[in-house]
Amino acid sequence: MEWTPARGTRDFYPEDMRVRQWLFEKFRQTSHVFGFEEYDAPIIESLELFIRKGGEEIIDQIYSFKDKSDRDLALRPEMTPSLLRMVIQKGNALPKPIKWFSIPQCFRYERMSKGRRREHFQWNLDIIGESSIRADAEVLSAVIHLLKSVGLSNNDFKVQVSNRKLLRDLLLSCGISDNKITDVFLAIDKLDKIPEEIFGELLKEKGLSPDEISKIFEILKLRSFPDIKKRIPESEGVQEIEAFFKYLGYYGYDMSCIFDIAVVRGLLYYTGTVFEVFDTDKKFRAICGGGRYDKLFQDLGNTHLPAVGVGFGDVVICEVLREKKLLPNPTRALDYYIIPFSENEIEIAYKITGALRKNNYDVEMPLSIMKMKKALGLAAEFHARYALIIAPEELIRNKVVSKDLEAHSEREIDVRLLLS
Repeated sequence: MEWTPARGTRDFYPEDMRVRQWLFEKFRQTSHVFGFEEYDAPIIESLELFIRKGGEEIIDQIYSFKDKSDRDLALRPEMTPSLLRMVIQKGNALPKPIKWFSIPQCFRYERMSKGRRREHFQWNLDIIGESSIRADAEVLSAVIHLLKSVGLSNNDFKVQVSNRKLLRDLLLSCGISDNKITDVFLAIDKLDKIPEEIFGELLKEKGLSPDEISKIFEILKLRSFPDIKKRIPESEGVQEIEAFFKYLGYYGYDMSCIFDIAVVRGLLYYTGTVFEVFDTDKKFRAICGGGRYDKLFQDLGNTHLPAVGVGFGDVVICEVLREKKLLPNPTRALDYYIIPFSENEIEIAYKITGALRKNNYDVEMPLSIMKMKKALGLAAEFHARYALIIAPEELIRNKVVSKDLEAHSEREIDVRLLLS
C-alpha cells in the first residue's frame, strides 16, 4: 500500500522546511519591526468557539469531532477566535492596545484549487483595544512591508481597500433594507468567483426584488471614491476611508492601494475597513485579507473592544513568488565538516566536534569512516565552509588540515585552538 498525506495536506522535506523557515522568519522580522509580540494557542479548540451566524462558508469547512468525553472539538479553521478567548481570559490585566502576531497552522475542509489547501500556515497580525483608523493603517503597512521584503514591488501586487460601513450606507441610500444587507455582503464576496447572472440569482434567492438587484449592480459599478462620497457625504465609512489613505500616505504606502467598493470579505464579523491583496494579474487567489472587527468581543459575551487584523497564508505567497522567480532555494549550511582519516582518529574527531558545537558552530561528522574523496564531496554537498581533515601525519605535530571550501585553500590549525 502506498501511503500519502491526507488530501489537501503537505509533507515538508528538509528543502521545503528551509523555504518555510525563510518565509516565517520574514513574518517574524516584519512583526518585530512594527512592534508586535508573538503568541500561540492550542490547535484544538471547542467547536462552539468557531460557530457563528449561518451563511459563512467557514462554518461548513470546520474539521470537527468528539473526544472520548463526548465534547465537541475542532481543528482551528482560523486564529481570531482563539486570540479573543485568550484576551478575554486575561480581562483588564492586558495593557491596551494589544499588538500580537502568530503563525498558526489552520485547517479547513474546502474544495481544492490552485493556491487552496485544506491545511495551511497563516501569519496573523492583530491590534486590539484601539479604535483609531491608525491601527488599520498600521496593520496594512506591515503587510506591504512584508511583501516588499520578499522582493515584490508595487507592480507585482495591489491592495484593494473598502469599508463595510460605506457599502452599507450606499445600499441603504438605494432603498435596500437593513435586514437584507448581510445576505448582500455574502453574495458580493462571491462575485469574483461566479458569473454575474449567478450573482443575480443568489440575490434573488435571498428575497431581493429585480429593482433592488439592479440597484446593487449599479453600486458595484462605482469605481470613483469622490463619486461615492457625493452620494453619502456624511457616512462614517467615507471618513474612515479618507483617514485610512491619509495615514498610509504618511508611511509612503498609499500608492500600493486602490479603493474597490466590491471588497467585503466573507467573514461576517468585519465591521469597517476591509482589504484584500492580489497579484497584479490576479492569476492567484487573494494573497491575504483582513479588516476591522469591532463587535466580535461583544458577540462572545465580553465588553466592547475594538480590533483590527489580517490573515496572511503561506500557500499563495509562495505560488506568487515561484511564478515571479523570487522564491529562494535556501541550502543546508555547515560551519565545519569533520573528516577522521581512520578509526584511530575517532576519539580526537569527537572531541573537536564537541568543542566546536559547544561554541555554537554548526558541525557535522560522518558516523562511519569513508574514503577522503567521498567525505569531501559530502562536505561540499552540505555547503560546509570548512572541512577539517584529521589525519595521523598532522596529528603527530598536534595539527589538523582545514580546507576552506569557498576559497579553495587550506592551512594547518593547532588542535589545542579547536579544543579551547
